[in-house]
Amino acid sequence: MSSTIISDFKAKITHTTDWLTTELAKVRTGRATPSFLDAIQVDSYGSTVPLNQVASVTAEDARTLRISPWDSSQIKSIETSIEKADLGVSTSADDKGVRVHFPDLTAETREKIAKSAKQKHEEARIALRSSRDEARSEITAQQKAGELSEDEAKAEFSAIEDLVSKTNKDFDSQYETKYNELTTI
Repeated sequence: MSSTIISDFKAKITHTTDWLTTELAKVRTGRATPSFLDAIQVDSYGSTVPLNQVASVTAEDARTLRISPWDSSQIKSIETSIEKADLGVSTSADDKGVRVHFPDLTAETREKIAKSAKQKHEEARIALRSSRDEARSEITAQQKAGELSEDEAKAEFSAIEDLVSKTNKDFDSQYETKYNELTTI
């Protein structure tokens, strides 16, 4: 019966890990990567859609992304959406699409961005601890209700702690990768 607790806990871990991955991908490192624009929503024919559904995004060089819309009437809408997102980049449009230029990062900007990445990392760890506490409470409740023996409860607690340890290592690895990207440019 408690295996559903572990399954639910694993689902929460997956959700939190995906969230952290997405948030860290949004952190600007000064290097042009197409995934940096994944969160951009564009007004297209009366609805709001992700940028990757109206255009292709490629890296022209280390500091420039090229956005090539499938319909050239979307160029202005794409440029406006990127400017509204306030990502700290500049844009320029031509008849073939939009270029996104990444400025050089100053030491102060790098420090601020690293702090933001660390905050996202910590938020993920807090969410993980919260999920762990919920799972532990459910196991304790089942044990008190007589649905789990003491040995089964200990096994469940142990499984949860193993998952937390493994996930925290994954979070740390993701953060260190992003931090290294910030400091090695």
